[in-house]
Amino acid sequence: MEAENRSRTQDSSIGSLFTSLAREVTALVRKESELAKVEMSEKTGQALGAIASIAIAGAVLMCGFLVLLAAAVFGLNVVLPPETTPWLSALIVGGVVVLVGLIMLQAGRKKLKQENLMPTRTMASLRRDKSLAQQHEEVIKEEMR
Repeated sequence: MEAENRSRTQDSSIGSLFTSLAREVTALVRKESELAKVEMSEKTGQALGAIASIAIAGAVLMCGFLVLLAAAVFGLNVVLPPETTPWLSALIVGGVVVLVGLIMLQAGRKKLKQENLMPTRTMASLRRDKSLAQQHEEVIKEEMR
């Protein structure tokens, strides 16, 4: 009789453990998905900010340098010897502008690096949860023996 009661109690405690585990895993998955959503919205905001920065840099380059390019070409044409043709002035000024534009483009691309967009907190939290679940599983197995 006593062995039968102990067996029933052990079965009900194992059942309650599994029920509790299922509830906790469900809550954990829900919270992890909420964390992932929040972190991805932050990362999306960062990416949009970087894209806006690139767009603004492009507009500034276009507006400001169009005016300055014409002035630089005419100014350089005055400085160069008279026997050179005006296209050499335009070529020199254009080369300098391209270098400045490339430097600005690289700065914008750096902001969009892949590791900056990874949900690192969520990934770390999932790794911790996996480790805890494995430890919990080992404890349950030990209790069942």
